[in-house]
Amino acid sequence: MSNDPLLQPYKLKHLTLRNRIMITSHEPAYPEDGMPKGRYRAYHVERAKAGVALTMTAGSASVARDSPPVFNNILAWKDEVVGWMRQMVDECHDHGAAVMIQLTHLGRRTRWDKGDWLPVVAPSHEREAAHRAFPKRIEDWDMTRIIEDFADAAERMQAAGVDGIELEAYGHLLEQFWSPLTNDLPHPYGGSLDNRLRFTFDVLRAIRARCGTDFIVGLRYTGDEATPGGTTKDEGLEISRKLRDSGLVDFLNVVRGRIDTDPALTDLIPIQGMKSAPHLDFAGEIRAATGFPTFHAARIPDVATARHAIASGKLDMVGMTRAHMADPHIVRKILEKREEDIRPCVGANYCLDRIYQGGHAFCLHNPATGREETMPHLIPASLTQKRITIVGAGPAGVEAARVAAERGHVVTVFEAADQPGGQIRLTAQDPRRREMISVIGWRMAQAEKKGVTFHFNTYADVDAVLATNPDEVIIATGGLPHMAVLAAGNDLVHSAWDILSGDVKPGANVMIFDDAGDHAALQAADLISATGAAVEIVTPDRSFAPEVMAMNLVPYMRNLQGRNTTFTVTWRLTSVVRDGNHLRATLGSDYGDYRKERLVDQVIVNHGTLPLDDLYFALKPISRNGGEVDYDALSTGGLQTITRNPDAPFRVFRIGDAVSARNTHAAIFDALRLVKDL
Repeated sequence: MSNDPLLQPYKLKHLTLRNRIMITSHEPAYPEDGMPKGRYRAYHVERAKAGVALTMTAGSASVARDSPPVFNNILAWKDEVVGWMRQMVDECHDHGAAVMIQLTHLGRRTRWDKGDWLPVVAPSHEREAAHRAFPKRIEDWDMTRIIEDFADAAERMQAAGVDGIELEAYGHLLEQFWSPLTNDLPHPYGGSLDNRLRFTFDVLRAIRARCGTDFIVGLRYTGDEATPGGTTKDEGLEISRKLRDSGLVDFLNVVRGRIDTDPALTDLIPIQGMKSAPHLDFAGEIRAATGFPTFHAARIPDVATARHAIASGKLDMVGMTRAHMADPHIVRKILEKREEDIRPCVGANYCLDRIYQGGHAFCLHNPATGREETMPHLIPASLTQKRITIVGAGPAGVEAARVAAERGHVVTVFEAADQPGGQIRLTAQDPRRREMISVIGWRMAQAEKKGVTFHFNTYADVDAVLATNPDEVIIATGGLPHMAVLAAGNDLVHSAWDILSGDVKPGANVMIFDDAGDHAALQAADLISATGAAVEIVTPDRSFAPEVMAMNLVPYMRNLQGRNTTFTVTWRLTSVVRDGNHLRATLGSDYGDYRKERLVDQVIVNHGTLPLDDLYFALKPISRNGGEVDYDALSTGGLQTITRNPDAPFRVFRIGDAVSARNTHAAIFDALRLVKDL
């Protein structure tokens, strides 16, 4: 048996977990009609096959009609959920992993205009900022039926064969009772701490009455709201002891903070540039104070931190949830002593930010996550070896090289710059986002292990490509900033790239016109404003930086709001002219014939990129497929079989920003789904 702390089994009640690594409950928004069908099942089974001890599903499954999901959660109040859960549980069990599910009533953390348009309920009329619904103040009959709803849902999950359930408290209805900030009920459910906990214990007793004492039940909660007027650390310790002493719960899953605003959520679940494992020591205090099984997850992105959490006795089970979205095979690689091959979580938080905007949770740089039914995590070897030539070593190009090399092909990569990375290299110059370079670094290491040949400082033309005698050519040349967007003055403005690269020095009074809404404009604003300059960010959108999304916006705002920065929405930069030593910028509106002017000394434009596609179009007419892509096959994981010129020796494809301005995930996904079958 290994002496690695992470690989030691752990016994929770009657359940023996094969190691100390778990995936905590989270909702990737994969359900279909509120049910965990094929896509959801494949996601969890992939991680079970790879060795995780416990996978917790749902974040959280709704127990009642008046707890409508805001991002496609499992509907545990429907009887049909039992069969779908049973399929997932059985398949995960077949691979040696335990399965639990998290149940909740969202209380005010939802919207009244979702689901059946029922009133949102909470122990006060106080609105949650994140979801904006003003709740109905909960009545006695509401509490009675919701307690029954929890018991019904727990019984369904027990029938489905799950190894246990976890109730979600923090931010949801249970903890809305706990916090003085959200509970103004009279006795017996408001006032003293015991009164505020009463509803939770009513729920737990109802579950025990229905499911028995052997069924594993835990609670995920915050032991310290870390907010004036909220539940304090001392109260959190007392709550922890009361939960332990109640005999109603079997484990504690502790966090710290609140989730009712974007900044609070980001502090509780930190992203890149923020401290790793910020609440681990606090979770250790809970464990020390209670001597009770303690689980925890909050930005534990790497094996070393997880190993420390167990070895130091701070936790009994360590959650690596986003890390398993980046690489579902973490445990397998630990067992095989291949930790250096683990695809790193870079904290980009594309996963969580997407679900909060109504999309599926996808890892920024593992496009197979959530697409397990059509995309492989382990690249299969090809039956025949080909010569594959790739032009460009940005994220699309290096992913294409990695996948082609895993297939067993002979791979050559040309890159005009002296280093790989493309736009990510610009991004990673920001100290807060330096982890992004691991997107490239991991792929380079994997490709070099497989013998990929890289030619840097090489501008590839048609002759250079043909000299490699390729069977397949992948154009991943990316793009350059699209600057010709003004009626006049395009020659007077700079791109966000110019600022990020250091090629252009920041001005003292700067306008940033952001018509792309992505990170580049905010990174430029952050860098410029840090010099003491005045910065105005102008966008024609009704909100700024919509592509950055909620949690990624938080660190930018914490910097920019403390500086001389202004945000102007619904105005479009139309022209720039010289005015003495200054620039006169004219703004127009899409809403009417309105104009404004600004006098500044520098204008930055962020309007996406235009493809660098000359080489592609030069190769297209002499290629076998004429550059054509079968989109049906590309979308469903099928083979590319189009032939337009059967006598041509090679096919040519282009991917990433060489096609159109998109994002890192799109570029890497292009590469994986195209190259996996070449």
